[in-house]
Amino acid sequence: MQSLTAVDFSYNNLSGLVPATGQFSYFNATSFVGNPGLCGPYLGPCHSGGAGTGHDAHTYGGMSNTFKLLIVLGLLVCSIAFAAMAILKARSLKKASEARAWRLTAFQRLEFTCDDVLDSLKEENIIGKGGAGIVYKGTMPDGEHVAVKRLSSMSRGSSHDHGFSAEIQTLGRIRHRYIVRLLGFCSNNETNLLVYEFMPNGSLGELLHGKKGGHLHWDTRYKIAVEAAKGLSYLHHDCSPPILHRDVKSNNILLDSDFEAHVADFGLAKFLQDSGASQCMSAIAGSYGYIAPEYAYTLKVDEKSDVYSFGVVLLELVTGKKPVGEFGDGVDIVHWVRSTTAGASKEQVVKVMDPRLSSVPVHEVAHVFCVALLCVEEQSVQRPTMREVVQMLGELPKPAAAAAAAGQGDEVPGSGDGDECSAAPSGAPAADESVEAPHGEATKEPSSQSSPTTDLISI
Repeated sequence: MQSLTAVDFSYNNLSGLVPATGQFSYFNATSFVGNPGLCGPYLGPCHSGGAGTGHDAHTYGGMSNTFKLLIVLGLLVCSIAFAAMAILKARSLKKASEARAWRLTAFQRLEFTCDDVLDSLKEENIIGKGGAGIVYKGTMPDGEHVAVKRLSSMSRGSSHDHGFSAEIQTLGRIRHRYIVRLLGFCSNNETNLLVYEFMPNGSLGELLHGKKGGHLHWDTRYKIAVEAAKGLSYLHHDCSPPILHRDVKSNNILLDSDFEAHVADFGLAKFLQDSGASQCMSAIAGSYGYIAPEYAYTLKVDEKSDVYSFGVVLLELVTGKKPVGEFGDGVDIVHWVRSTTAGASKEQVVKVMDPRLSSVPVHEVAHVFCVALLCVEEQSVQRPTMREVVQMLGELPKPAAAAAAAGQGDEVPGSGDGDECSAAPSGAPAADESVEAPHGEATKEPSSQSSPTTDLISI
């Protein structure tokens, strides 16, 4: 290239500064004709911007515009994304708000709201826990005490899609002296809160097996047995459709300030309607120690299942013992009583009678013990109905009558040979006030003596 002394760059639309050194020093202006964008020592001074003008400036300007376009597009995409996220979040918050929105269903005039009920859901207010949920004691603005049962969480759709609200509506209409009154319930899409009248003396189970057991005298125990039987009889025979409790136990018999018994816990209610045959529609069919033996192979419950469970409660009242846990592995109170006694005579009853009971009429204890044995018969068909149980409990023998009937006064009236109990005749009338409702409410006429097996509600 050092020998190059002439070159023709004319009319190539070149631009920029032509160097004055090297071989370019041998060229003259004629070599660059037709390139107005060029400048240099022999071409004229360069304009402001120098080498930044012309093609390089155009290239830089093009890159700048592209970069700006990319920035604008990026901002637009981000804006759309943020807007979409905001819409989705708003919808999610709306759904969550709707799910958390509480609805109060009242079954009588109430002087409180769901907010008042929710205020009672505190750790210090817990008065009971069980498989169905947690129970809180609540004090409403007017000073009224209520029991709030928060039902255990169930899978989505299980509580609402299977008629839960309809069941609660049915149970809320029940008004009976010996049944805990359901005042209302608060619900949303996630939780159900049942609001009951408050029972200040707790449950029969707490009094029998807790520290207060020694203060529960026989007269009170007998009174509780009769009242609880009347409550269950009402559910079985005077409700339409009939209602099964399905979890009869001493902890579900609550006591008011006068130690009057009230059958409780309707949280597990299920409609059992199968055009002629009741079926178990819940995995829960009672509490351990109270479940009738036939459930193990039928997985079905009927009114005789409740009768069996109530028989266990009667045995608790007589013996003062828990249904399980005190007799060794695999032995419950029913098997223990059968293996310990050889009938229902006074001598046999004394073997299992609660030692805390003193100066009690043994013939009365023996009579209740006899009814309990009938209720826990192995075969369900041999058990009495709850209406018959009410009648038998009400026919408490007097000491003189007991002595006359048994000769030496050692046997229970109505027992054939002194060692076995016999049930009341089927269809015997039940002249009791178990269907009377408190506070001037209308009474219901007794239904037929037979125990319907159709259109059952289980509780």
